[in-house]
Amino acid sequence: MRASVLLFLGIAGFLAGLLAPAPASAMRCQHTQSFDAWLDAFKKDAAASGISRRAIAVGLDGVAYDQAIVNRDRAQGVFAQSFLQFSGRMVAPYRLQGGAQRIQKNAALFSRIEKEFGVPAAVIVAFWGLETDFGANSGNSPILPALATLAYDCRRPELFREQLMAALKIIDKGDLTREEMVGAWAGELGQTQFLPVHYLDYGIDYDRDGKIDLRRSEADVLASTANLLKAHGWRRGEPWIQEVLVPPTLPWEQADLTIQHPRSQWVRWGVKAAGDRPLPSDAMPASLLLPMGRNGPAFLGYQNFQVYTQWNQSLVYATTAAYYASRLAGAPAYNKGRGEIPAFGLQEVRELQNLLNRAGYEAGEADGKLGVQTRAGIRQAQLKLGLPADAYPSEELFARLRGR
Repeated sequence: MRASVLLFLGIAGFLAGLLAPAPASAMRCQHTQSFDAWLDAFKKDAAASGISRRAIAVGLDGVAYDQAIVNRDRAQGVFAQSFLQFSGRMVAPYRLQGGAQRIQKNAALFSRIEKEFGVPAAVIVAFWGLETDFGANSGNSPILPALATLAYDCRRPELFREQLMAALKIIDKGDLTREEMVGAWAGELGQTQFLPVHYLDYGIDYDRDGKIDLRRSEADVLASTANLLKAHGWRRGEPWIQEVLVPPTLPWEQADLTIQHPRSQWVRWGVKAAGDRPLPSDAMPASLLLPMGRNGPAFLGYQNFQVYTQWNQSLVYATTAAYYASRLAGAPAYNKGRGEIPAFGLQEVRELQNLLNRAGYEAGEADGKLGVQTRAGIRQAQLKLGLPADAYPSEELFARLRGR
């Protein structure tokens, strides 16, 4: 199971937040030069940017184009699972137990990190556990051929060109050798799956051994992760997510990550903290997050939750990571909601996206992913059709759109 989790998450950590589905033009594009000619030109550009010829030779000599990487990239899956399915699988007992053990074992280190960066241990450990099972599954694919292949490919050449340059700079600095440049097949490195640019910009030599090693040094891994989260905007001492109970009726169109209200407003609308406890009626801004619609689990997402969506733009992943961190911080398991919540698979979501787009609701590309743009299109349709605008699909919505 853990190997399959790695395969899924190795392409779905930082990259899922950066990589959009390929436009049709990219799928049909034709190269104007051979890979070898392109690589020779890239080497010259790398030298002109200040990378040593030694690092360029070490990193790129003998690198060949790998069609299997391109095929794998074209066939990337998306987070088609529902939040209940994904979080139920990923926030497993062994991850809860393993995360708690690591927080306890590294208490002094985490205390030092939180004092310096403001990020709690539970938040860091949740990413550590989800991305690589605490370093057990960091990937074993050579990343230099993969990055070169993807930089040559016409789907997202500029993104991967930048990553390949950064990878050479990591070699040039002496942080990793070419043999150590192994990770996920799309170029992520280390125990929390940093892209090479993030490795270069936010990696920290926290154990003070003279190099940044996000593959083997837990101190470097954990501090660097905190450093990246801080750069994404993490706010010291503030919450990230809180489970709540919502009443059967609410202005559902307000349940949107782009909309914030003070907690006092959510209290006036009848929202309570989990366990049916009163919610603080104060001015702290929060968004209402309904990953499975109005009848499913409900959370208040605070400003720090936006950091999760920068780490990974998949709402399912971001909510799962935040929920996992809340469990490690002492929160109970979430309430699954009222009744049976429908889950819609890849083909059903694609059909819905096509129906929404055909009706003018701008759901984005029909990729089967129930992402932010698709949910916005769903909300538009629900408001127009007089349905509860919770931005989650329903059989009634399907029926109404099919009948148009």
